[in-house]
Amino acid sequence: MAVIFLFSCCFFPNFFLALRWALYHTRALGMDQLHAIYVAAKLVSSIQAVMASTAGYIVFSSCQHVIDDQHWLTSAYTEFAVPYFIYDIYAMFLCHWHKYRVKGHEAAGPRSLRTVTRAFLHKEFLMVLHHLCMVLVCFPVSVLWRQGKGDFFLGCMLMAELSTPFVSLGKVLILYKRQHTLLHKVNGLLMLVTFFCCRILLFPYMYRAYGRHAGLPLHRVPLALPPAYNLGAALLLAPQLYWFGLICRGAVRLFRHAPPTDPALRNGHGPGGRALD
Repeated sequence: MAVIFLFSCCFFPNFFLALRWALYHTRALGMDQLHAIYVAAKLVSSIQAVMASTAGYIVFSSCQHVIDDQHWLTSAYTEFAVPYFIYDIYAMFLCHWHKYRVKGHEAAGPRSLRTVTRAFLHKEFLMVLHHLCMVLVCFPVSVLWRQGKGDFFLGCMLMAELSTPFVSLGKVLILYKRQHTLLHKVNGLLMLVTFFCCRILLFPYMYRAYGRHAGLPLHRVPLALPPAYNLGAALLLAPQLYWFGLICRGAVRLFRHAPPTDPALRNGHGPGGRALD
């Protein structure tokens, strides 16, 4: 496994090169440094998500036997995706660091770095934990423990990335205070649908696929599987349910509140020029 992990790390510089490429083009559009870094990071994440979901669709649609069928993309993309999760932690921290500096904290000494790191981990703890679990738990499981079985299910898991481009676009629109535009509402609806289908319904779908393979009804599948399988599925599903709840709350706020009509409100400020949160 160590050899495979070291081989996968060869892809690591590619994500930084992609970030530099995206940053160059966003700066060329006249964006300031914070906005350029944020948009570039979201662009790289969206490109990776499209690649992952495409690979996942190819794998699960090609595997007729949900246990024994194999596809070369499964192992290839797993090795490619591992360094991405490490890179993405760095990209999230980079965005957080520049937001910290824009707020007036120009000092970049060890003390401020510790402060920013603590604030970053407090804000993005669940996402960082998710990424570390992908690298430290899911990667060894997919490489060693599976023993070439279940490519169909790994392809299904890759399809979860289909919602990421919509999540990224939504954050970029919020950054530019475009929460009340039609584009943001349409994107929010697509994000809600893709997240629910590809990250929530995905688990009942995989249980149903195994049930059809084993000749079991859906409600009996969890009882027929080893407890470790059900525990792993529950641990993967739990953060998705939490994030989906946040998305639903945001959607309710978005469609319940009418867009502001006052020009000052449209510019992101309240009466008297007071900035809105």
